Amino acid sequence: MEPSLTRASRRPDPGRGLAVSFEFFPPKTAEMEATLWRSIERLAPLAPAFVSVTYGAGGSTRERTHATVKRILADTRLTPAAHLTCVAATRDEVDAVVEAYSDIGVCHIVALRGDPAGGLGTRYEPTSGGYAYAADLVAGIKRRHPAMEVSVAAYVERHPESRDWTSELDNLKRKVDAGANRAITQFFFDNDLFDAFRERLAAANIALPVVPGIVPVTNFAHTARFAAKAGASVPAWLAARFEGLDEDPTTRQLVAAAVAAEQVLDLVDRGVTQFHFYTMNRADLVYAICHLLGLRPAKRAATEAAA
Repeated sequence: MEPSLTRASRRPDPGRGLAVSFEFFPPKTAEMEATLWRSIERLAPLAPAFVSVTYGAGGSTRERTHATVKRILADTRLTPAAHLTCVAATRDEVDAVVEAYSDIGVCHIVALRGDPAGGLGTRYEPTSGGYAYAADLVAGIKRRHPAMEVSVAAYVERHPESRDWTSELDNLKRKVDAGANRAITQFFFDNDLFDAFRERLAAANIALPVVPGIVPVTNFAHTARFAAKAGASVPAWLAARFEGLDEDPTTRQLVAAAVAAEQVLDLVDRGVTQFHFYTMNRADLVYAICHLLGLRPAKRAATEAAA
């Protein structure tokens, strides 16, 4: 169902009681690092609940992820959450990564199975001597660090490798039983699908906070390709919004902001109070969406309250 901005935007002061979190990825170059830190500095005043830093396939960004998380701890007041996967590492190696994070004060891990070593679309094979699946990783983290906060992934439209909804929900329940504190969803564009997912969780007696993952569509063609690999559908109305804008980045950005704002405001209407934004290391669109949600930098909000 296509969300309605007109209906949702009439709500007064929607920022109250809402929480957001932001996802970043570790930079490969000095230029990308500068972009990342400009984005972090712009979004930090919105006081997110946490910011997560992704982990490359097969641990390919292990050192860069650790360095980014460490700098967030040292240079900001933000709470970092470090992504961690099961792929291409033994249990001892993964446990050592968790210990290293714990030693520097990280109290939140995003525990994921990880993509197959051959990339999305290839067959997943557990690493010999490693944690086989995300539920095993969650259990391993909680066994050694019971107080560590652990987030896991959820799939509004099922993981591409799931046979059916029974296996999908069984897998999520294993992660919950292992000690997961919350689930963050793969991005989606149809809010009716999110409602249906929550209904499935309730019917399966799976009780944990589920935070919708939101991706601003900065590049429609790229997003559509990734969505196809990740099992996320792209509604016809969304494709129509971006039609003819391949060579018009300015208009494309305005449309992207409007589309994401429509989606999150409609989700607020449906009772959602937490959002996780896949920033792609860019701040402007996410900042604008948060503004429409009623979120303001802490100092500015205090000034407005006193006026």
